[in-house]
This record gives sequence, C-alpha cells and structure tokens, in this order.
Amino acid sequence: MSVTQVINPSTEETVAEVKRASAADAHLAIERSQQAFKSWRQMAPGKRAELLRAFGAKVREANEELARLEVKNSGHTIANARWEANNVADVITYYAGAVERMTGSQIPVPGGVDITFLEPVGVVGVIVPWNFPMPIAGWGFAPALAAGATVVLKPAEVTPLTALRIAELALEAGIPENVFQVVTGSGSVVGEALVEDPLVRKIVFTGSTEVGIGIQQKAAKRIKRVTLELGGKSANIVFADSDITKAAASAPYSVFDNAGQDCCARSRILVEESAYDEFMAKFEVAVTNLRVEDPSLDSSEMGPLITGAHRRSVESYVDESLVLFRGSIPDGRGFWYPPTVIGGVDSSHILFREEVFGPVVTVSTFKDETEAIEMANDSEYGLSGSIWTSNLGKGLRVARGVESGNLSVNSHSSVRYWTPFGGYKMSGLGRELGPDAPNAFCEVKNVFINTDI
Repeated sequence: MSVTQVINPSTEETVAEVKRASAADAHLAIERSQQAFKSWRQMAPGKRAELLRAFGAKVREANEELARLEVKNSGHTIANARWEANNVADVITYYAGAVERMTGSQIPVPGGVDITFLEPVGVVGVIVPWNFPMPIAGWGFAPALAAGATVVLKPAEVTPLTALRIAELALEAGIPENVFQVVTGSGSVVGEALVEDPLVRKIVFTGSTEVGIGIQQKAAKRIKRVTLELGGKSANIVFADSDITKAAASAPYSVFDNAGQDCCARSRILVEESAYDEFMAKFEVAVTNLRVEDPSLDSSEMGPLITGAHRRSVESYVDESLVLFRGSIPDGRGFWYPPTVIGGVDSSHILFREEVFGPVVTVSTFKDETEAIEMANDSEYGLSGSIWTSNLGKGLRVARGVESGNLSVNSHSSVRYWTPFGGYKMSGLGRELGPDAPNAFCEVKNVFINTDI
C-alpha cells in the first residue's frame, strides 16, 4: 500500500503515515456516496437536522484533541487551532438550523399554480488545501450535507489528520455511513477523479488560481458546478486620519497569521504619505515583538511554514536588499521563516503582484484616496482587504471602490460564517458561508399545475 508520511512542520518529525488512495479507490468512494445519497436526500428534514446538531456537538467535544492534532500536522498555533476546531462545530450547527428552513416558493401565474422545489444536486467533491484544513473543510461539507447532498472530501496530502478524525466523529454522531467520506491522496489522482467522475455533480475547491483554472476547464466538459476560492494579494490601506497606533499594532496579525499562509493575508500595506514615518516606527515594534515559537505553546503567535519546499519558495521571492526589518525565529529544526517587511517596491515588482504565501509584506505609500483605490485594485486578485480611517464616509467610499469580495473597515477580520465569503477577479467564483450557502448545493425545480381543467 502506498502511503504519505505526515511531517510535523515545527520539528520535521514524522507523526503519521496515511494511505495514498488510487483513482479506483476514489471512484469506489464516489459510487458509495451516490448510493448513500438516495436515502440521505429523502430523510425527514428534522432528522437530518438532528444528526447534524449531534455531529457539531461531537466536534465541539473533541476541540482539544483536534487542535493538538492540527498543531502537529499543520504547525498552527494552539490558539488558532482551537478556534479552527470550534469554527467547524459552529458551522455544522449553523447549517443544521438551515435544514428545516430550505423552502421553495409559490409564484402567481395565470391558469394555475406554480411552485418551486430546492432539490440536492447529488454527490459533492470538496477539495481542501493545507493552510486551513479544518475550517475550509467545514465550509464545504456542512452546507452540502444540510442541503441533502453527500460529500467526498479530499484533504491536502500533507495535512489529512484532522479531516480523518472529523469523519470518524460524523459516524460517532450517527451520520449514516458513506454520507460523508474522506479520501486521502494526491490532487493529481484523487482530485482528478472527483472532478472527472460523472457521478460528482459539484466541486468545491480552495487552492491556487492555477489549479482552480484547470478544475474549471475540466468541469466545463460536463457542465459541472464549481465553487472556487483561489489566490489573493490583499491590501491593508492606512489613512493618516486613522488610529495609527491600532493600525500598526494589528497589522502583523493581518499578514503573519498562520505564517502568512492565508489567501486573505494583507500582504500589501498601503500607507498615506503623511503617516508613513509614524506607522513604520510603530509597525517595526509590533513585528519585532511578535512571538514566533513552538506552536504548541499558548504564548505562540506564529508557527512554521508547512514544508521545506514551501520555505524555499518563499525565500526565492525575497531580495535581501529590500528588507526593511524582520522578526525573529527559533533556533533548531523546523520550517521557520521570519516575519519580513519589504520596502522600495512599486506596483510592477513581483512582491507587489504575486502571492508569496508566506510571512512577507510590502509597504508602499499613496497620496490620496483615489490613488489608494487605484493601487489596491492594481492586482489580478480581489479576495479581501482592510481600510483604516476615522472617517466612516471615506471608509465606505473606499470599500465600494476596491474590487474585493470581503473588506473590513478598522478591522482585519475576513471570515464570519453568518456572511458570504468569496472573491472578485482571479480570486475565485461563487460564495461560501452565509445563510444562502446550502442553496448552492441545490437544483431549483419548477412545477406548474394547470387548474383550468
């Protein structure tokens, strides 16, 4: 049997070996999912809601276990991992509440009655990246299960452990066998099988824009639905009239959280010229004080990168002559890279344009509101971003002007499970989360009944 060695990024030690499934394994799982769909879709809504609530409760009870597993598998700080496990529980519970409220409509028409039904699409393939294995999985499978679809989930090959445990918790909660399955393996094998198998009616993918383009092209051959959450190069816009102390103190967490391995990372800081010196002085203090250490410690604020290969990729972007200052990293083993601040780049520079996916941020200046919007929009991406100003009228104007799916004023928060999440331009297609997410896993069936007989 072919296996993948799962490595702890902070120690470089092997923590597990996980089966690397074949294409045949994946197709068998899809067939089982199709069989399970027949009864899952017909289950009384109240019963399906009850099972999902039990599933959410099981995940919440296992919070510390899941968090510790994620620290070993992904190098996330323990504080973040606890939040992530709770987020999965929250999302499952939230969509359990949607099951009994998914209704069609009655439309006035002449000569009869017209009604619509929401019917689940069938088998859904959810393909999850390595940067946030737990929450991104939950954002895909929870609304799908609520809608009455069945799910085959493929975690990233290097971070499968929490997905496997969550699937066990689903069975413990009473979710019927094969309604929610996890198949481990490579994207080129298992992911391809999910995209190409005709029994899979929808793909939910989070990952690179390059891979997302390939998935959309393959899915188009079967008119298969896709939701794509892809790359980002978000801007953190700081106006001179903002609370510079708060903006500077919070900025490290907007880009160095999860070691910068975040599609929503504000990896371009744009500062109004008159506030640049004050912001940078306070920002340097915040960066150098960032606690980069063993992620299993409660005090840790940033952990390692996911693999040695990814660290080499991050290193390849950085021109040392442009480094303004850095934070520190621990000695010894682990895929560590220091929080790094870059200056002296314009919008043509690779660091301004490409997603590094590591703890590297550029700082540039702008003259006025118009230029700030132009610079923020000078990117093929449009996923997230922040705007710092004490003038809420300006904040709203800039938010309306920036081409991005998720923006925060005087905050760096990108994700709330109650609200929709997704990107503009090359950052993706469709929306996850929010009250309407289950509808994305449904067909709308229209039925006309002639009453003139």
